[in-house]
Amino acid sequence: MSSVLAGVLQMVALIAALALAYRPLGDYMAKVYSSDKHLRVEKWIYKGIGANPNTEMRWPAYLRGVLAFSAVSVLFLYLLQRFQGSLPGSLGFSSIDPDQAFNTAASFVSNTNWQSYYGEQAMGHVVQTGGLAVQNFLSASVGIAVAVALVRGFARSRTGELGNFWSDLVRGTIRILLPISVIAAIVLVACGAIQNFSGIHEVGQFTGGSQQWNGGAVASQEAIKELGTNGGGYFNANSAHPFENPNAFSNLFEIFLILLIPFALTRTFGRMVGSLKQGYAILATMVTIWIGFTALMMWTEFAHHGPAFDIAGGAMEGKETRFGVGASSIFAVATTLTSTGAVDSFHSSFTGLGGGITMLGMQLGEIAPGGTGSGLYGMLIMAIIAVFIAGLMVGRTPEYLGKKIGTREIKFAACYILITPALVLVFTAAAMALPTPGNSMTNSGAHGFSEILYAYTSASNNNGSAFAGLNADTQWFNSTLGLAMLLGRFLPMVFVLALAGSLAEQKPVPATAGTLRTEKPLFTGLLVGAILIITGLTYFPALALGPLAEGLAS
Repeated sequence: MSSVLAGVLQMVALIAALALAYRPLGDYMAKVYSSDKHLRVEKWIYKGIGANPNTEMRWPAYLRGVLAFSAVSVLFLYLLQRFQGSLPGSLGFSSIDPDQAFNTAASFVSNTNWQSYYGEQAMGHVVQTGGLAVQNFLSASVGIAVAVALVRGFARSRTGELGNFWSDLVRGTIRILLPISVIAAIVLVACGAIQNFSGIHEVGQFTGGSQQWNGGAVASQEAIKELGTNGGGYFNANSAHPFENPNAFSNLFEIFLILLIPFALTRTFGRMVGSLKQGYAILATMVTIWIGFTALMMWTEFAHHGPAFDIAGGAMEGKETRFGVGASSIFAVATTLTSTGAVDSFHSSFTGLGGGITMLGMQLGEIAPGGTGSGLYGMLIMAIIAVFIAGLMVGRTPEYLGKKIGTREIKFAACYILITPALVLVFTAAAMALPTPGNSMTNSGAHGFSEILYAYTSASNNNGSAFAGLNADTQWFNSTLGLAMLLGRFLPMVFVLALAGSLAEQKPVPATAGTLRTEKPLFTGLLVGAILIITGLTYFPALALGPLAEGLAS
């Protein structure tokens, strides 16, 4: 079987698995967030934190809950790292330096999971399981909660109430993320991923010394790492490490976990707004972009430029022979079109255009299908922009799902789409202009510029993957990337929730002959075009200096 055919068959199997899970999971999540009943364990949690889950919140109160909970999470994770040296189960590792502890705390709480450290050489069992793994659940649940609040804004009318943040947070964790993660962890253990709390072992004797490995609760963390579109690896090699990702089946299963909830949330959206066709339109937009990017990535990476590439079956440098070019390409697109950031190959070793595809996937806003929750609300923001553009074309007040998109709503949407590009471009320009940050680049020229552009693109979009050529463990990068992660995560949420509150206050507008049918293929095409054009106009100059220049020169 050829490498190309193997890659295509894996893509077909992945689509089939996602299609089978789409309806039951999407409907189940809609029931979870629409139910007025609470499980016993949930009631205990509400009592413990002093929250009333039945109190409806307007958007400012909902936002205060998001920010307060996330601020406490950052502080807790920061302190846990700073005191690691005094904690049991630290495996003898010392406490984390202040700048790196801040960077890591901001990273995991913002669902970015950027890592400027070697996981197996820096973090003990307590920090890994009690800190990082916990935030993998909670940060993902926060993202879903904000998305559900926006969906309620479309579904409700003549009220500013968006639900209860604490209820949404607990339900997302207890009823959705936790049970699926348990099943996924068992599958990964069956595949060969490790799950233990062993210490450091000396493995074999080699010329000049020996090699050491430490164990850990890897399978359980790997499950929520992918399911919650987090991405932080237990080991430095991330999902290229055989302890995290043992074989070709586990690799495809991890891709499935990455895409599972973001795609299924489109059905949840359709169910909650009372029109499954609207959910299918959003799904079609996501699938079109995802398949297009995957096909383009496979083409660039399978392109042969000599006998060495022919023998290897493609550009194999930086890729695992366990997975090959096809599976590595599918994983790379899945992880950068979502906010996952996990890698089973090194993006810096991809072809110039291949590296550009991973970068562009993040620059789209990670909305195809995007992160858990963040992908859905990002796509709905783009849908509002597309409806507004269509309204300008025909001279009609734009409407979406029976809600008028007026001056206030479009201002919130515009602010949302401007925040992330501003962070990426301003921080990249500052890093290139100052003398010290450039010393962290492994390569010079266009590829070196791509390393820094990729880093800030990844941080600001809460992705977390890296080009693997940049030394980011410096005070400059730890501080600025940490700041970019927090601003890139929580500033957009401000405008998402403000928009949700504005929509919920409106009364429904009846559809007329002039209303744009947003459930039709025409709107899907308009939405895809709007996404690509807006992103292209924003990032094309920067891409031209980095991956495009490198790709055209090779």
